[in-house]
Amino acid sequence: MATIARGDLSDDMNVPLEAIDPSDASLYAQDSWRPVFARLRAEAPVHYQANSPFGPFWSVSRHADIQAVEARPDIFSSSHEFGGITVVDLFGEFNLPQFIAMDRPRHGEQRRTVSPAFGPGEIQRMAEQVRLRTADLLDALPIGTPFDWVDTVSTELTTQMLAILFDYPWEKRRDLTLWSDWGGDIEAALNPATKDIRQQHLIDMTHALDALMAQRKALPPTSDLISLMAHSDAMGDMPFQERTGNYILLIVGGNDTTRNSMSGAIEALNLYPQEWEKMIADPGRIQGAVAEIIRWQTPLAHMRRTALCDADIAGVPVKQGDKIVLWYISGNRDESVFPDAERFDINRPNARRHLSFGFGVHRCVGARLAELQLQILFEEMLARRMTVRQTGPVERVPQSFVHGFRTMPVIIERH
Repeated sequence: MATIARGDLSDDMNVPLEAIDPSDASLYAQDSWRPVFARLRAEAPVHYQANSPFGPFWSVSRHADIQAVEARPDIFSSSHEFGGITVVDLFGEFNLPQFIAMDRPRHGEQRRTVSPAFGPGEIQRMAEQVRLRTADLLDALPIGTPFDWVDTVSTELTTQMLAILFDYPWEKRRDLTLWSDWGGDIEAALNPATKDIRQQHLIDMTHALDALMAQRKALPPTSDLISLMAHSDAMGDMPFQERTGNYILLIVGGNDTTRNSMSGAIEALNLYPQEWEKMIADPGRIQGAVAEIIRWQTPLAHMRRTALCDADIAGVPVKQGDKIVLWYISGNRDESVFPDAERFDINRPNARRHLSFGFGVHRCVGARLAELQLQILFEEMLARRMTVRQTGPVERVPQSFVHGFRTMPVIIERH
């Protein structure tokens, strides 16, 4: 049976189950994905969509089933050889090997190369820089004058952090933002009108970072990501497409998760202002709030796996070669794990069970740094008695992979 027209799903939840396509970008642009996943969790937690623009795929929407798939990497592959980690298949010249899109042992070898950049010592060292730069940015914000939170705060803070991680030229740091936006845009990768433009941006990125790689190779090792790769056996001599893949992985992973959580937090705190009042009254609640923000926002809506053999998920048989899409955005709303899951609750006792960082061998290597940036942002906002009010509708990212915001008009008040 053919799918219904893209964009119509949220208008009629009585459509046949086989017509539901959770990869429909309009669900995210219109923020209308919740009833779709509520229905899938209740009626078809392992659901087959035969006719999406991305080809046929299975959707896994319950928390426990997502974890069960991720716990079996030898059966459910992340490898770029089978299409990679998103619902869109990127083969040929668009196939970008990267360690998140590799299976063991290659995945572990490359992950271990970059892991030192996110170790406890480095996190502690970077905390001082993060706090100084966050303080400087907040001190420069207008009070009582509208501005765009996404570009002025969320994007700028995360871009600064990326520039530090890469030791990238400070004056050119917005290059990293541009490459992140194009690299994480699966709709642009699918669209014939934009896929070549996207590819050219990724080629430009690779040339720019390759120049830094050559410089770092000629110098003694340091702790920045480019130097760690340049001086490693696992990543020092990667082919061009693999360099491209790993560069964009580190840029998107270091940017979009934190950027969209910083923006999602403002939306959540405007919808549930009593939660901000709780943090004002007791700043010790910030750490719990950070985990709840990342759960509630879910900055990457899905990850994808490919079945390496005939298997089953929650008793539903899947075939070798089938595409399996794990909807983190749905698992984080699973009422069996998170009661009253739609509510933003900074006192939620199990918020850290969220799936936003993944699960198992592919869990986000930079998770602690993302949490630190959010924690410091709220500590510094509270120190300045800042309350951020939305002043109008937001513009959302129109795709089913990166779940985030393009613009968010706000005004700052003193509390």
